[in-house]
Amino acid sequence: MPESPFLEARASYEEAGPVLLGLPLDATVSFRPGTRFGPARIRAVSEGLESYSPVLDRDLTDVALHDGGSLLLPYAQVETALDRIEEAVSVLVEEGRWPFLLGGEHLVTLGVLRALAQHYPDLVVIQLDAHADQRDVYLGERLSHATVMRRAGELLGPERIYQVGIRSGDREEMAWARAHSRLLPADPGEALAALAALPRELGDRPVYVTIDLDVVDPGLAPGVGTPEPGGWTGSQLLAAIYTLQPLNVVGCDLVELSPPHDGPGEAAAFLAAKVVREALLAWAAPAGGRP
Repeated sequence: MPESPFLEARASYEEAGPVLLGLPLDATVSFRPGTRFGPARIRAVSEGLESYSPVLDRDLTDVALHDGGSLLLPYAQVETALDRIEEAVSVLVEEGRWPFLLGGEHLVTLGVLRALAQHYPDLVVIQLDAHADQRDVYLGERLSHATVMRRAGELLGPERIYQVGIRSGDREEMAWARAHSRLLPADPGEALAALAALPRELGDRPVYVTIDLDVVDPGLAPGVGTPEPGGWTGSQLLAAIYTLQPLNVVGCDLVELSPPHDGPGEAAAFLAAKVVREALLAWAAPAGGRP
C-alpha cells in the first residue's frame, strides 16, 4: 500500500473489486515532461475530495477499492515498460479485479490494451482526448504517445476505436482516423449526443475508456503534457462519464496529467482526482462492491 493511497482506497487486494495502479511513464513526451508525477499527485490531492458523489448518489466508502501503488517503470526502455504494464494488468483481470490505471503518458494505454485484448476478444475502446494519436511514426518512433491509437487499432482493429473530443492532429493522421476509426464529434454537445447513442450500438460488449486530461481546455486544466486550446470544460468531461454509465466498462485509464505545469491552484490535478472518483462510482462498482 502506498504512503498516500487514493481517497477511500482501504480494501485489501484480496477483498477488492476495483484496483488502482499508477503507471508513471514519461519516456516519449514530446512537448514538456512531467507526466510521471501524475499518479502521486492525483493521490495526494484526493485528500481534498469527499468520498460521496451527489450526482451518482454513491460513496467510495461502500466500494471495496484497493490502491496498488505504482509500477516501477524504466524511463528509456519503452518496450520493457509496456511489457511490465501488460503483465500487471493481465494479473488483475485474471484475478477478477477491475483495473483503473493512472498515467503517466498516453502510451501506457497500449500495454493495458495488450492485456485486456487477451481476455476480451471483442473489446472496444472509447478515447476522450484532444489529439488523435493516430500517427504511424512520430519523431522516428512507432511507440509514442502520438502513435498509441494507431498501435491500438492494429491490435484490436481500427473500427473498434471510438475517438471523442479530437481537435488536433496532422493532415495524414486525421485522414486515417476519418477513414478507419470511429471519429465522433469534437464539439462537446454533439459528442455527448453521440456517446448517448453508444449503449444501443454496443450493447453488452466490453468497453475500455481512456481519458486524456487534455480533452479539457488548458485554461481550465493547464497541467497536461500537450495542451490544446478550444477544449471541453470539466463539467462536460464528467457528463461524458455519466453518459457512458449504461455500457459494460471493463477498465479505464486517466493519463497525461503533468503536475509541474499545473500552476499554484492545481486545477488539473483536482479535476483528475474527481474524474477518478466519478468514473469508479459510475463504472467499476455500481452496486458498491466487487463488480
